[in-house]
Amino acid sequence: MGASKTNIFSDQQNEVARFAKAFAHPARVAIIEYLFKLNACVCGDLVSEIGLAQATISQHLKELKSLGIIKGNIEGTSVCYCINEEVWDKMKHILDTFFNQKLSTTDCC
Repeated sequence: MGASKTNIFSDQQNEVARFAKAFAHPARVAIIEYLFKLNACVCGDLVSEIGLAQATISQHLKELKSLGIIKGNIEGTSVCYCINEEVWDKMKHILDTFFNQKLSTTDCC
């Protein structure tokens, strides 16, 4: 399904899918976990910590940044990344609402 079809879904459905994309690859999960573990901006430690090539890490950082989950600051010749707390809290609320839906009946299948 192409990106042009997203307009037929609700804003909430698009938001859930957009945020779920952050967890669609284990490298992105590892990057997020590492940023939380350090609780500080990270400038370049990710390659040695995650064990992937710089180009691969950069692509995952780009994806996380485009989702707004991380933010980056330029310090000298490198970009330092950290969790964007405002977007993280928004994502938690949206996904919590989605995952805490209750079934109206249990006598199915």
